[in-house]
Amino acid sequence: MKAVIVEEIGGPDKLQYRDWPRPAASKGKVVIKNHYSGVNFIDTYHRSGLYPLPLPFIVGRESAGEVVEVGDDVTEFKVGDRVVHMGGNGYAEFSEVGALAVEKISHNVSYEIAAAGTLQGLTALTMVKSGYPVQKDDFILVHAAAGGVGLLLCQLASYLGAKVIGTASTDAKLALARENGATYTINSKTEDIVARVNEITGGLGCHAVLDGVGKATFEASLACTRRLGTLISFGNASGPVDPIKIAVLSQKNIKLMRPTLYNYLTTREESKYWYDLFFDLVDKNVFKFHIHKIYDLKDARQAQEDLEGRVTTGKLLLKP
Repeated sequence: MKAVIVEEIGGPDKLQYRDWPRPAASKGKVVIKNHYSGVNFIDTYHRSGLYPLPLPFIVGRESAGEVVEVGDDVTEFKVGDRVVHMGGNGYAEFSEVGALAVEKISHNVSYEIAAAGTLQGLTALTMVKSGYPVQKDDFILVHAAAGGVGLLLCQLASYLGAKVIGTASTDAKLALARENGATYTINSKTEDIVARVNEITGGLGCHAVLDGVGKATFEASLACTRRLGTLISFGNASGPVDPIKIAVLSQKNIKLMRPTLYNYLTTREESKYWYDLFFDLVDKNVFKFHIHKIYDLKDARQAQEDLEGRVTTGKLLLKP
């Protein structure tokens, strides 16, 4: 089969499109024939070594497709099931994945939408329902509001009745954020984010700040969080956040969270709860997935370069 492999960490040039042995289903696992694979920032963190993985490895956390082989002790899946997974090995024609990382696609959701929405949709959903339970009339600041997760956060927070403030680097991206639920927008290149947030909120700041940018925005995010508010730092698009002195949180009794999606999905019961909620919201058209582009699997390097170059909006997919 064809796959995208990393044998040494580094830049996008380390992605190798090559032949790789097709997996067989070992005990507790299934083999999936991938129809679409999602491209996410975490894939670039693995490639660069920010989040180390044993070398060599197949890149990619998520894909959607059909089960073609079932290993021993797997009882919840059968050959032919339509599934989505976040168990790794995604940039490939076939993926061997632990059964716990796999869920059936429900509500007649397409493979394309399942691959486009699962990782980013669950990231956004867990953030607004558990990380900070968004309430009607809350002020919620979303950085990189035109990105894959950012657009979904705008949609969800707006659906829950919040007043969403979205930041982005171009007028086109700001317009897209407004189309997806942002009440207010701030150009991060030309405007002072903290000053604008204070203007919008009457100097009180935001009930929650959802920051997937990381290093470049963290100080502004702290400043934009109101007294007793919550700051969720969930990504490293600009690099990892520098270490902080914990006492800085006491200035406004701020709650700081650095979540990882997979810690919400460690048991079958937890996984089913979040996936059921996710697919139900997809079925209700609460989520509107913006697919920027579908690349051929062989063009994975270009996809990651586009993602890291911040020239995209919404979701990038690969077609094996």
